[in-house]
Amino acid sequence: MDLQIPPGVKGKEELVVSFEDTAARYGSGLVEVFATPALVALMEKTCLTSVLPYLPAGHGTVGVKVDIVHSKATPVGMKVTCESTLLEVDRRRLVFELVAVDEKGEIGRGRHERFIIDTRKFMEKL
Repeated sequence: MDLQIPPGVKGKEELVVSFEDTAARYGSGLVEVFATPALVALMEKTCLTSVLPYLPAGHGTVGVKVDIVHSKATPVGMKVTCESTLLEVDRRRLVFELVAVDEKGEIGRGRHERFIIDTRKFMEKL
């Protein structure tokens, strides 16, 4: 597979924190603030959607590594924005840098790795 994904591709996703996104709902904590697992999911989605236009039909990506710091709490009702930058393309391996902010400033940052897959073949192997 000859991919034409240029390093530097940027992504951006936003959400408004709801109860469904909280640590109390995820079971990852007892308080009603934006959960770390929800932040990770937003970060993964940001990376995925940034490269989808470059992938051949029938292909997608799966997350394989997450290394982030969730540095500040965000309450229900506040908007969170995540931005990604593709740092490296190594055959099927993609490495991203991420920054997430809410309406008051930075809440998290880190790196994420994804692998490009042929979705049909991937599912057949399960």
